[in-house]
Amino acid sequence: MAMRSLRTRVKVCGLCSAADARSAVRAGADALGVILVPESRRHVTPDEAAAIYADVPPFVARLGVFVDAPADEVADVARRLHLSAVQLHGSESPEYCASMPVPVVKVFRVGKGFDPSSMEPYRGVVAGALLDTLVDGIHGGTGRAFAWEDLSPLPAIAPLIVAGGLRPTNVGVAIRALRPFAVDVSSGVEERPRHKDSYRLAAFVSAVGAADEIEE
Repeated sequence: MAMRSLRTRVKVCGLCSAADARSAVRAGADALGVILVPESRRHVTPDEAAAIYADVPPFVARLGVFVDAPADEVADVARRLHLSAVQLHGSESPEYCASMPVPVVKVFRVGKGFDPSSMEPYRGVVAGALLDTLVDGIHGGTGRAFAWEDLSPLPAIAPLIVAGGLRPTNVGVAIRALRPFAVDVSSGVEERPRHKDSYRLAAFVSAVGAADEIEE
């Protein structure tokens, strides 16, 4: 029986304080995310994001989440915050993604009738393909999962990232179903919106590690 050769990476998103960023790093997160979308209840300003990321150590990736924002504004914030990548949750085109000064994680929202071929135009353009749950009117952070086992074979356009309703109790199921490069968690490690829970963070990272150790 072979063991998995790669460790599933963990991104903690929706950070709203430097203290929560430190907690995520202590728990073992590989990447952190801030929401730069005014409509989100986890929204932070670029100035607030700079404070959240001020003490993040080297080798922990820093991402900013945007939804259909003007490309020049996204590029400006990415440079200002020294982002490792931008995560785009809207209808951004491949051309838009290609214009970014940093790598792009493009989000594809999975719901009834999701067509994996819609990912193909982004092949060779984006650094990561993130699957999140489709909820009308809400761009991420819904706390709702999609049916991981029911997805058709996915085109390997970029490393796969899974989000949407993940928590310590179910992330192992998602990993075993889709074998992603990384998982992305927000509400599943909160004690309440905008406030992460250090125990849930540790439990989530531990659950990811346990799923990786299961023999194939």
